[in-house]
Amino acid sequence: MTAADTLPARRPGPRAWLALIAAEARMVARDTAGLVIPLGLPLLILVMNGLGTADETVVDGVNVFERYVLPLVLVIVIATVGVVNMPSFLAYYRKAHLLRRLAVTPAHPGMILTAQLVVSAAQSAVGVGLGVGAAMLLFGVGLPAHPWTALGVFALAALAMYAIGMLVAALAPTGNAAAAIGLVLFFGLGATGGMFGSTDALPRPLAAVGEALPFGAAVQAVGRAWSGLPQEPGHLVALAVAVVVSSALAVRCFRWE
Repeated sequence: MTAADTLPARRPGPRAWLALIAAEARMVARDTAGLVIPLGLPLLILVMNGLGTADETVVDGVNVFERYVLPLVLVIVIATVGVVNMPSFLAYYRKAHLLRRLAVTPAHPGMILTAQLVVSAAQSAVGVGLGVGAAMLLFGVGLPAHPWTALGVFALAALAMYAIGMLVAALAPTGNAAAAIGLVLFFGLGATGGMFGSTDALPRPLAAVGEALPFGAAVQAVGRAWSGLPQEPGHLVALAVAVVVSSALAVRCFRWE
């Protein structure tokens, strides 16, 4: 046995983490549809709806655009990235045996999960920044009435979407399957949560179910936070339950191979 055989494996340092995050960022950048849709589609929805609702008001004098349209756009950004894009990458890595190969190196497979989360969060931040910037520039939207409350509520909504995405990644056998499952969830949750029109047009029982699901709860909670209205505890509970349940199931079901 040589001296080299007895040396302990070195844990990856900051440079290794940065290199992995940069590699993940390049992978996301090369996926044109996955890069453009979370940024371009919400902006299109924002402008189209903003032109028709910018001057309308709802109860308590709150602007429809700030109460419903902008929150909807922000939730679409995090849902697209968290529920559709991220799981497809992780499921593809497992299908390609990349996670298994990393398991025999000092770089634990969990590193690639963390790197993908970091890159996805950065992509979401860019999309949210573009949406808020366009709303301020084109429609005169101001900052949230209570910025820290709005930030906390939005962070909870983002955690819920990413937890659901991790569950999809845990269950889907391939990248294509993950994208398909993510899209079904995205449109299913969105349809009952106000993505295709006001939930007032839905039957009341279906609208109530939509508000109890993560997408609808996120739109309602972010809208109330941005407008400075008191939070409905049910919306926050729904998001917290989505985070806890989806995360627990993802950890239990995730397969490295």
